[in-house]
Amino acid sequence: MLYKSIVRPFLFLFDPEFIHSVTFFFFRFFPFLGLIIRSKGALGKFTPESEISLFNLKFRHPVGIAGGLDKNARALRFMKNLGFSFMEIGTVTPIAQQGNPRPRLFRLKQNQAFINRMGFNNDGLDAIVRRLRNRPENFIIGGNIGKNTQTPNEDAWKDYLTCFSGLYNHVDFFIVNVSCPNIKDLSKLQNRGQLKEILNHLIEFRSHQNEKRPVLLKISPDLSYEQLDEVVEVVRETGIDGLVATNTSVKRLELDYTESEIAGFGPGGLSGKPLSKISTSIISYLHQKLGEGYPIIGSGGLMSPDDAMEKILAGAKLVQLYTGFIYEGPGLLPRILRKLKEHQPVV
Repeated sequence: MLYKSIVRPFLFLFDPEFIHSVTFFFFRFFPFLGLIIRSKGALGKFTPESEISLFNLKFRHPVGIAGGLDKNARALRFMKNLGFSFMEIGTVTPIAQQGNPRPRLFRLKQNQAFINRMGFNNDGLDAIVRRLRNRPENFIIGGNIGKNTQTPNEDAWKDYLTCFSGLYNHVDFFIVNVSCPNIKDLSKLQNRGQLKEILNHLIEFRSHQNEKRPVLLKISPDLSYEQLDEVVEVVRETGIDGLVATNTSVKRLELDYTESEIAGFGPGGLSGKPLSKISTSIISYLHQKLGEGYPIIGSGGLMSPDDAMEKILAGAKLVQLYTGFIYEGPGLLPRILRKLKEHQPVV
């Protein structure tokens, strides 16, 4: 309640990208704050019953942080101290880039949502690898990889392979991001031919390594059922390990704003509460098609314990927070874990 009554109203007085930078400064240099916040939230100790074995990794519990919140691997210790089981960093590109012009991040408070058109802004592969060399122990990290904006789609596989090989010894699993709506023509890489080219290069590289790092594909919530069926075929044909469902949406799903207000936000990916139902329905559809052999990480519109439960019942093995973490605060994590513990046989 303290977060929603005092902290959030104060944070929301400022531009969202500015306050994100300020808070991550504190997260990076004062990671012990995570332990203090966690102790106030009565998260408690993690029991063996809450562990999940997936991809030959042991997750303390099913809840992690989605890609995009910590693009540059600056807040790993803070998030571990806060109690999250894993964290997805990135999107990482081979070369550092500034992303799209500002303003590029907008709060839609009436719908507990954001619209962003960040454009893969990140510090680049080399800088992120340097930080990961000092990563905290016993904290699972996924590397979300993409291409530089200026790289043409026909050469995209080279950027993905560069990030994949560069991060290979520094993260525990990979998320291939071809579904972000904020990079020109990136979504075209979800077409079967180009997608297979990217994934086949990654799997070929992996086949020559001593350890097998899981590879997951992050998909858009805007795909048709026909396109989802193609994704299912690509997953089976390439031998990747699972899916992340879903990314942000280019659609403006039942927003409580006028058409002129929505137009004023401009283009970008919608995240938060409006995505909750559609992401869960896609998880359910993909789980029915792929079965237990291809685990799904549920992401998109997870704003409450009930949302987490719905995604797990739909077939997700793990779930991720982003917008829900910002609107609901750190207290959302223990609330979700308590909800899941009530349904332990399901988890």
